[in-house]
Amino acid sequence: MNYSYIIIDDDQESVLKTKAMADSFSELDFVASANNYETGLNLILEHIPQLIFLEIDPSNKKSNLSLMLINELHRYLKVIPKIIVTTSKKDLAYEAIQYDVTDYILKPLARIDFIKSILKLNKSNADSAVALAQPQVLNEKPAVVVQYETPTTEEPLILCIKSYGDHRYIDARDICYLQADNNSTDIHLNGGEMITAFKTLKHFEGVLSYPFVRIHNSYIVNSRYISRIHTGNAVCYIKNTTAKIPFSKSYKVNIDLIISEISNGNYLEI
Repeated sequence: MNYSYIIIDDDQESVLKTKAMADSFSELDFVASANNYETGLNLILEHIPQLIFLEIDPSNKKSNLSLMLINELHRYLKVIPKIIVTTSKKDLAYEAIQYDVTDYILKPLARIDFIKSILKLNKSNADSAVALAQPQVLNEKPAVVVQYETPTTEEPLILCIKSYGDHRYIDARDICYLQADNNSTDIHLNGGEMITAFKTLKHFEGVLSYPFVRIHNSYIVNSRYISRIHTGNAVCYIKNTTAKIPFSKSYKVNIDLIISEISNGNYLEI
């Protein structure tokens, strides 16, 4: 999903740095920027962006930039854009959380923080879409029922593929990757078996969370099964198989997340 955005920051150099960082992500579409409260508010009301990068501790106090801008938006808008605070001070984070901001990024901006923010946005939108979706009946086709685990650390997520009285249960931990096949999805398991479910890949993207990551229009991969990532050839290798899964530029941010998450574990780079 793409997000139109506005940058509101009293420091023009910071505006340029934020825009340069955001320009490297295909999901972000620049609309405009402002250096003070009044201009920023007017731009938001005119363009109704989906995302705002907001400085709340300006060096130029005459700019009047602060979290109060969010209060003002509630006077005019039924749906408030997602707000990502960009500032150099940590001590304003708690106050920002009270305003229900989407994220809080410290300056100088780091690429990994942008990656995490975009993934939060994508997950939030996917969760909302699933919550609002109504059940659909597919004529003459088996249905897939996704059953969520109870919120415990012990129980794995079980997917049930239900077809004409046949209930096929899959432990999500056994799924290596999912591949789109028109309006159905082929589920590839770690034992080499493949099961077809008559739901789109987009459906699975909405109901499966990390370690399942979409890396291509046709693929969602379980990052626990990735043994190698070749960024030059744009492919991922799956453990104990000959499968090579391509990833596309539009999902490069997700590949960066996988690399980052792997390196945050018990990890040694040689």
